[in-house]
Amino acid sequence: MNAPVQLTESPRISAWLIFGQAQLHVLSGRVELGQGNMTAILQIAADELDLRVDQVTITGGDTRATPNEGFTSGSLSIAQSGMAIRWAASAARNALFAIAAQKLSVSLDRLSAVAGQFHVDGNAVTLTYWDVSAEVDWTQDVSLLASPKLAVARQVTGLSVPRIDLIERIMGTPFVHDLQLPGLVHGRVVQPPCLGATLQHLDEASLGNRPGVLGVWRSGEVVGLIADTAHHANAACEWAHLKAQWSLPANAPVDPIAEIRNSQEETSLIHSIGDVDQAAGEVTAHLVSRPYLSHGSIGPSAAVAILADQRLNVWSHAQGPFPLRDALAVVLDMPAQSIDVIHHPGAGCYGHNGADDVALDAALLAKAFPGRPVKVVWSRADEFRCSPLAPGMVTRVSARVDQTHTIQAMDVLVNSAPHGNRPGRNGSPNLRSAAFLETPFLPSRSNDIPLAGGGGADRNAIPLYAIPNVLVHKRIVHNLPYRTSSMRGLGAHLNVYAIETLMDKLAAEVSEDAFDFRLRHLTDARAKGVLQELRTMSEHLRSVAAEDGEGWGIGFAKYKNTAAYCAIFVRVQIQERVRVTHAFAVLDGGEIINPDGAINQTEGGMLQALSWTLHEAIKFDGPTVATDAWLDYPILSFSDVPAVEVRLMAQPDAPPLGCAEAAQGPMAAAIGNAVFNAIGVHVCEMPITHDALVKAALGE
Repeated sequence: MNAPVQLTESPRISAWLIFGQAQLHVLSGRVELGQGNMTAILQIAADELDLRVDQVTITGGDTRATPNEGFTSGSLSIAQSGMAIRWAASAARNALFAIAAQKLSVSLDRLSAVAGQFHVDGNAVTLTYWDVSAEVDWTQDVSLLASPKLAVARQVTGLSVPRIDLIERIMGTPFVHDLQLPGLVHGRVVQPPCLGATLQHLDEASLGNRPGVLGVWRSGEVVGLIADTAHHANAACEWAHLKAQWSLPANAPVDPIAEIRNSQEETSLIHSIGDVDQAAGEVTAHLVSRPYLSHGSIGPSAAVAILADQRLNVWSHAQGPFPLRDALAVVLDMPAQSIDVIHHPGAGCYGHNGADDVALDAALLAKAFPGRPVKVVWSRADEFRCSPLAPGMVTRVSARVDQTHTIQAMDVLVNSAPHGNRPGRNGSPNLRSAAFLETPFLPSRSNDIPLAGGGGADRNAIPLYAIPNVLVHKRIVHNLPYRTSSMRGLGAHLNVYAIETLMDKLAAEVSEDAFDFRLRHLTDARAKGVLQELRTMSEHLRSVAAEDGEGWGIGFAKYKNTAAYCAIFVRVQIQERVRVTHAFAVLDGGEIINPDGAINQTEGGMLQALSWTLHEAIKFDGPTVATDAWLDYPILSFSDVPAVEVRLMAQPDAPPLGCAEAAQGPMAAAIGNAVFNAIGVHVCEMPITHDALVKAALGE
């Protein structure tokens, strides 16, 4: 078994674990974003060290204390950080046992532990972990000591331990929005309306005289203020937005999705086997698209910062405290060692939202007005207009099917705005206000995330099916004025939709059941397993006679072609619009640490993808985002939530694969295929609204 990659950068036990007073404290570079990963990681440590869960605490994402694990993204928290901590806990156990064996003059095979108390031949002795912990050399290399337990020896893994953060999130005020520090002031930045905008006029003196305003600061196109209350800060910023006069760039397309579809930028070869042009069979093809999307978090982005004694502290709900720290250091011209970024809960995010940007806003104002903590909370309009968007995409897929009804070739071309613009990527801080400063830090030309890292636009563009001739290209479209970056699933949402809706179209053309057609083209036993389980799970709904406008569909993918397997069934009713009435999922995520957490994450992914697929789309006005309120951005309502059921196919002896993003593509595809089953046409443009249904029915 290979050591987790994180142990290369942080090899010592002390980087991951601290033995305190009758407790173990775990250090993880990942952060809690509402997905429950801190609870699962805590379970892993408790299991490996034979501790009760209540004997373990955890800190995540703090540049003062934790290992640098980059971003919490890609459904990798358990697969990477969790496994590093499993190894560290195993190494700690072995180190503790070695000293205890010496003290007790017994062989290691006679020694065990329960809740941190040593046992000899199954009988408790007075010696505990904490009695011997001071004698352990915690600087030892984890990989040289670790021997993680076999699955059958784990006691806590696989249990639905209640989330350690949930009560406070429901009953308390744990969010960065609620953070109160002595002398706190409220900051706001007058956000430029779009990239490339220049400020022609704003009466800064009058802004400084607004009620409650304590100071105004400007650098380039960035105007910020601090005020004594949030109300005064908001009112002053709204006044400034009304009074500011901006010059906007003139390079905006009339139809951004058409611009992406028709782009002539260079393509990159992603995958090639065989020769698609020489393959036998008739060609079937279709073209699908999705609009730009917003994260749509229930709460806007927020941060608190203070500069005191030449040291900057920033409390942020960003996904990557260390990358954010390094990006801030570049923009602020400060040593990274003089900046601490402490993760503090905020509204859940699904990738690169505005959390990093608002952290820079707070840091700029903290530097301009040192000695006092500055809290910045974006408005809802800021959140829609200024946060990075999920890219618009267009994917074309075609296949050749021979006389035996077997797919002989598949050709995929992905066109997409950039996905990979997180802080520090491509050599740029990639923080919004940084691009407008007097000395600007402009975003670099975006390179897509490499396939070895899970892919970006091309995520899940390579079909998992056994097809002898496959060709996959991608085209990253750069000449658009809108700021885009990573959002849950990245390209998988549309690419799985494209491939899986084509699979149903091909199955229909050869009059074959959608399950049978897929199973016949799969060789991966675990892939077949989730589809077969879904077939059984959905049998009662598939057997119900469909009335006019009713239908069912399925979607399947192995996330990133390397992670969790997910198959989804939905049933829909179509009248004026599409309504999903039932949604079932089967997930094979390898080892499941916390079943309740895995089910919750899968359900959340299903409902989010439902909302994307049926409702969501950003509106533009030239180079600016025109969406600025919930009325402009409809999302799934509670009354439209279907009956949802998730079934886990646990593989305790297999590596954990992550689950949070596995459902996005299959859910979208299942909806698209259910619509096809109900009305006989595929809707190729998301969201699948009434207008999209009419357009598809008319063949437009």
